Amino acid sequence: MLTTVLTIAVVGYALVVAVMYFAQRSLLFPGATSGATSAAAAPVPWGERVTITTPDGEALAALYVKAGDGRQTVLFFPGNGDNIADYGFLGDALAGRGFGLLALSYRGYPGSTGSPSEAGLLVDGLAAFDWLAANAASSPVVILGRSLGTGVAVNTAAERNATALVLVSAYDSVMAVAAGTYPYLPVTTLIRDPFRSDLRIARVSEPKLFIHGDLDSSIPLSAGKKLFEAAPESKQFSVQKGLGHNDIWAPAVVDEIMAFADQATGSATGR
Repeated sequence: MLTTVLTIAVVGYALVVAVMYFAQRSLLFPGATSGATSAAAAPVPWGERVTITTPDGEALAALYVKAGDGRQTVLFFPGNGDNIADYGFLGDALAGRGFGLLALSYRGYPGSTGSPSEAGLLVDGLAAFDWLAANAASSPVVILGRSLGTGVAVNTAAERNATALVLVSAYDSVMAVAAGTYPYLPVTTLIRDPFRSDLRIARVSEPKLFIHGDLDSSIPLSAGKKLFEAAPESKQFSVQKGLGHNDIWAPAVVDEIMAFADQATGSATGR
């Protein structure tokens, strides 16, 4: 009887592990969709629709607002469930101060071809930066990542020369956050997209601003602080009292991002 019970338990656990292994990308990239064609045909909610071609042949949708003369362009990497069509509020706020904005829809996300993976998203981030370098060369680039997008932002800042890096609701690694969320699973062995920002942040020399809500239940404040501790100077950490993961975009947060971008750009140009 005991042997039977143990066998059932082992088989059941193995099935749970197998299901989670094969479902992990659908859990990590919930905003991905197969509706790229219909999304591309939809009306543009804000900005100008542009297409960015990656070195491996994917066509990425992005929404773009051109910066005013001498002003910065924010390169925005959204969260895993985000749709860039919903970020008109950010585009409007930035444009009101002369900032530009390029918001990227990752491969497999609305309007873009392909399927998401860590390796693919990191390629997408570099392609978006290079698009700005070719099309808005006179505008300093401030990289902004939110949630999952902070991993793309960290890698892009490590590989390219930006003016500043802003990380909203950052993690040390997706692997560590997943291990904390699923302590009963062998996450470190099975994860396919670990997003090890903790291993990449040391190569980010740009000024860095970390913003995190103290009520964030999706990515704990402690995960953001671990990445902050691993980051080289110069860096700042801003704890947003009373804010969580999905309500982090308070007007004061957007104002803080713009003030930091101005400060970093002024330091870089010697103003």
